[in-house]
Amino acid sequence: MMKKNIFISLLLIFVFNLNFSQIDRSKQPNSGPDPEIRFGTPKTFKLKNGIQVLVVEDNKLPVVTYSLRIDRNPIIDGEKVGVSSILSAMLGNGTTNIPKDEYNEEVEFLGASVSVTFSGGSANTLTKNNERVLELWSDAIINPLFLEEEFDKEKTKLIESLKSDVNNIDAIASRVSSALSYGKNHPYGEFTTQESLENVTFQDVVEYHKTYYIPNNAYLVVVGDVTAKGIKPVLKEKFEGWKKGKLPVNPEPSYTENVALTEINFIDVPSATQSTVIFTNNTQLKQSDEDYFAGLIANQILGGGSEGYLFKNLRDDNGWTYGAYSSLGSSRYGVSRFTAEAKVRNTVTDSTVTEIVKEISRIRTESVDPQRLKDVKAAYLGNFIFSTERAATIASFALGQKLNNLPDDYYETFIENINNVSAQDVKKAANKFLKLGNTRIIVVGRGSEVVAGLEEIGFPINYFDKFANPVAKPVFNKAIPEGLTAIDVINNYISAVGGKSNLESVNTLIMKADVTIPGAPFTPQATMRRKLPNKSSFVIEASMQGQKMTLSKTTFDGERGYSEMQGPRLEFDEKQLNENKKVKGIFEELYFKPEELELVSINSVNFQDAYKVKVTVDGKESHRYYSVESGLLLSKEDADDNNNVVTTNYGDYQSVQNVLFPFYMQLPAQKLEFKTSSIEINKEIKDSSF
Repeated sequence: MMKKNIFISLLLIFVFNLNFSQIDRSKQPNSGPDPEIRFGTPKTFKLKNGIQVLVVEDNKLPVVTYSLRIDRNPIIDGEKVGVSSILSAMLGNGTTNIPKDEYNEEVEFLGASVSVTFSGGSANTLTKNNERVLELWSDAIINPLFLEEEFDKEKTKLIESLKSDVNNIDAIASRVSSALSYGKNHPYGEFTTQESLENVTFQDVVEYHKTYYIPNNAYLVVVGDVTAKGIKPVLKEKFEGWKKGKLPVNPEPSYTENVALTEINFIDVPSATQSTVIFTNNTQLKQSDEDYFAGLIANQILGGGSEGYLFKNLRDDNGWTYGAYSSLGSSRYGVSRFTAEAKVRNTVTDSTVTEIVKEISRIRTESVDPQRLKDVKAAYLGNFIFSTERAATIASFALGQKLNNLPDDYYETFIENINNVSAQDVKKAANKFLKLGNTRIIVVGRGSEVVAGLEEIGFPINYFDKFANPVAKPVFNKAIPEGLTAIDVINNYISAVGGKSNLESVNTLIMKADVTIPGAPFTPQATMRRKLPNKSSFVIEASMQGQKMTLSKTTFDGERGYSEMQGPRLEFDEKQLNENKKVKGIFEELYFKPEELELVSINSVNFQDAYKVKVTVDGKESHRYYSVESGLLLSKEDADDNNNVVTTNYGDYQSVQNVLFPFYMQLPAQKLEFKTSSIEINKEIKDSSF
């Protein structure tokens, strides 16, 4: 089993120079006056090519931040959805004047950061390097280097990413909930598919950039140690080569009506070990609306953080999830959504739906406790005030103020407006924006385990596939052939992969595989060694800058074992030692006993019918899925040390000395893939290797 550990170290030091004997702890300290939010009215001007510039002067630190926004109404890309994603990935990879590596090296040397995407980009630099960094950044904006080989690479990466997410319940839920909420022909509802990516050509990307990436369609916000008067001629010089274009007229996104009555929209993923539950309804909310602030606080009380109703109920009180949150969107077009969501165990999916209904009903009907309201507003404002220390936030505020037609004192009065929200305002906003009677409840999970419970809730259930197409109610459990037993399934597997005698003849196994980790700039190599009866070693290594580095190592020599994860060596504890000593051979199925097995059902796994076999050994349960047609193992589910289900998928079986091995393994929850490069059996392995 592969474990992914992330170590985050946070050091918080508070120094109090107080005379504690003078503090009366029976009284709560008086709060000081509310801080003032003042970043000044941006100074604005327009360049000849149409760029609208907003300058917020701030000389507290010798830094300058630039934010570019390509402003356009949302676009419907239709059969070529994904063209903007490919374009974004290709931008920022050097310019027609400077090669990619040389460009990145100079940016790094200057201690700056720059980015260019289809929606705009940003740059951050010390004042002393301002002009050179601005020159580099503007060059990347005006003269991007588009190479067909880069297009092919980025397109392939996006397609592979889609393939890896085919059974990812979060990705499915996000895609389907947007498509059902807005409609698949809506700019907020359409989604990228492998087919739509295949339709995109290199020329499409070039033309897309030419059409929409134009200065008369752009805002540039400058925040920091400059003056509007001083920066204007610099911007004129750096951006004068960016030529105007004719901007296509795209209509504003339209509002989509909610469902007439609350309904469950179910998407069956037979391999899912958890369910994703999303409550959603469309709203018409703008920042300029008078009930905007009440809406913010209502959402914060319901599911804005760890103190929200949803989190307290689903995690703290019931322990069903790691987190449960909600969000209330707003837009300049008045087209947005409310959502509340959680990821939970299959066994409590129906209960989760019931409890979310209860908490939404609670905030709509009950007045929030005065102390809770006070605490929520304080926490929200604390985060808000902290965010105003960042130049990027100030840039966002300045631009948002203009695009949303907000008053000049909008952010100066923000704290006051939040503090003025009353319990009655919260209830009113909750009833307006949280449409409990007109809600889509999106549930993505294993139908065979959760639908029966959902049906008992009483909401109508409509079924959809992974791409938001309506389908008939699936057949969740097919009839098991009469007389077939779990041990028969196991014996069929043993025969399918080579037969008992061939499997028993394997004394050692060496397997090497390439590991795909999302976002990693390198491809690690995994090496697994097994030797009868129970000796094992699993090592993941990576080559970085010409040096081989061990990322993780786990080994057991039959008596002792340890693990390393880019850190100190951790010896196996008694429990781990006992578990490893109980391992029998290389092929577990050879040692299963009939009394340890239960044939549960027939499920669909990766579009194949599979026998689900429950295996109970020494009190530990796992589930294995064997293809009805081929007998091969398609997937297995094991519980980790925290009782979280870890799924491993298998495929691409190939013969090695008359034994079939899976040359492809996937851990979907961790988004890890193992593609085997070589397998050797019965090759001598010295005991010192363990």
